[in-house]
Amino acid sequence: MIEDLTAHVMARGDLAHLALFLWAATATLIGLVLIRELAISNQRFSDFVSEVARLNRYLAELGTL
Repeated sequence: MIEDLTAHVMARGDLAHLALFLWAATATLIGLVLIRELAISNQRFSDFVSEVARLNRYLAELGTL
């Protein structure tokens, strides 16, 4: 009787730990993917701002001619 109860508690405890590990691993993976996407997005925005600055310099040179 006690052995069955102990086995049942142990089995449920292992399942809870497995579920917690899977949740933490998934949350970490999602966080890493979001950080990577944010870095890529920031690079694209930086490229856009650089192109706008280049266009402004070009248009300023045309105005002085």
